[in-house]
Amino acid sequence: MMRAFAIALLAAAAAAAGIAGAATMPASDPHVTIMGRTQLAERGAVRFSYPGVTFYVNFEGTRLSANAEASGAFSYLDVIVDGAARKVHLAEGRQTLALAEGLAPGPHTVEVVNRTETWQGTASLLNFDTDGTWRAATQLPARKLLILGDSITCGAVIDRVPGDDKGAASGNPRVSYGMVLARQLNAQVQLVCYGGRGLIRTWEGKTNDLNLADYYGMALPTQPSAVPWDQRNYRPDAILIAIGTNDMTPGIPEREQYVTAYVSLLRTLLKDHPQAQIMLTEGGMLHGEKQAALRSYIEDTVRRVGDQRVHAIRSTGYPGDEKNAHPTREQNTSIANDLLPQVKAVMRW
Repeated sequence: MMRAFAIALLAAAAAAAGIAGAATMPASDPHVTIMGRTQLAERGAVRFSYPGVTFYVNFEGTRLSANAEASGAFSYLDVIVDGAARKVHLAEGRQTLALAEGLAPGPHTVEVVNRTETWQGTASLLNFDTDGTWRAATQLPARKLLILGDSITCGAVIDRVPGDDKGAASGNPRVSYGMVLARQLNAQVQLVCYGGRGLIRTWEGKTNDLNLADYYGMALPTQPSAVPWDQRNYRPDAILIAIGTNDMTPGIPEREQYVTAYVSLLRTLLKDHPQAQIMLTEGGMLHGEKQAALRSYIEDTVRRVGDQRVHAIRSTGYPGDEKNAHPTREQNTSIANDLLPQVKAVMRW
């Protein structure tokens, strides 16, 4: 609500100054459609850190550029011009990005998608500039999907770039199971995810770092100063929780502690989103004893919550490949296909 109010003020100021059709506009201008959690910054800039955050810009002209800023050297974007995508690396600090050049005169569509996880860096888009005019903003699908998870949900290491020690260049949320599933359902989506984190502990067994109940409430889960998220700004029809892989990495956690924490999270979700159906699944990496334990904990959680809007659905565990245990591009598509009929059944879509 605060973001919408701020954008309205910016639009009014632009109109009063006679620049509604100007060639430069702030990233928060109403002509720009944004999907995902963001923070409105100074002078209409938009800051973001979750993978999959997407900016849609429609214009008529031959070129489009943007001023951007990155917190470090590990931020990557996808730039998609009239359906053709390329990966762009952001240098640390402020820079100008040539998003599209040498286009035939006429209408064009551009999408800018964040590929990078929060722990790898944050970024901002400050403004867009064209030699032409701005066209009407993109309309997102009416259906809304929220996916809460870990690195698998973030689309980590899908592209397997050799020598990419931090994995920043290898992530590709556009082909993650969550964004594939959203396209299959004709829905917009927020990926609220953090690599290495779980419901109650990290993959290293730490309980004092941000875990799901913490970053669920954040627009940017940056440390030491996180940016809070107002849940009223996005009202999902369906919430999918795919968490637990990292909780299981040090060993199977104690049942009562785990289920109690899950029940607490679900009660928060039910209160925050009375319109939503909530689905719990074990994610696309677990198998064997750990997968069976998490399925049992999920079923116990659903029973204890006792709400008809909370459902357990099943995932298949995939092995990754010889390079990395995270699901591959093809396996992410399979995960989406596994979940699709179950989500459609719950939602009656």
